[in-house]
Amino acid sequence: MGDKSAVPADDKHRARTQRHKEIVDAKIAGATENRGIVLVHTGNGKGKSSSAFGMVARALGHNMRVGVVQFIKGSFSTGEEIFFRRFPEVSYHVMGEGFTWETQDRERDIAAAGRAWQQAIAFLTDPAVDLVVLDEINIALKHSYLDLQTVLAALRARPPMQHVVLTGRAAPDALIEFADTVTEMRDIKHAYRTGIQAQKGVEL
Repeated sequence: MGDKSAVPADDKHRARTQRHKEIVDAKIAGATENRGIVLVHTGNGKGKSSSAFGMVARALGHNMRVGVVQFIKGSFSTGEEIFFRRFPEVSYHVMGEGFTWETQDRERDIAAAGRAWQQAIAFLTDPAVDLVVLDEINIALKHSYLDLQTVLAALRARPPMQHVVLTGRAAPDALIEFADTVTEMRDIKHAYRTGIQAQKGVEL
């Protein structure tokens, strides 16, 4: 015969999930500050920009206005650009001229990043823009196309309820320290290394 004193599995599960709920509820109750947040998506893995554009879709669901600046991408149209340009609530600016290995012209890349930053500043000083996506800005910072302290100062001075997402590999340590939420995408496996071309709806 079994041990009659043993706690049934359902009761154990209920007790465990109840403890978990209490911990989560306490954390939610302790989050009392209401302000815009800064998010950084970095790392070598795929999905940094995709996650940011998922947030754009979420923001549109809440009737928010969105500003997008793409710092590096620009030599081809992406599905995100084609889709989000349909929405008047999204101001979409492709300011890059392609990845650095494509342009092979540092001065040209610096000039393009400077133009993109001017558009970014227009968004970061406009309280009517609820979400700003600075796509691939981390690459521009990594290569010193933009001054990091200038970017941090603009983030500090932005409207209090404005959210900002900065994407790209190799986010600087100071930006990671400043941000409220940081996610690192880790590259485990990628189709292109087996010779598969970039696919519409996945990479493009």
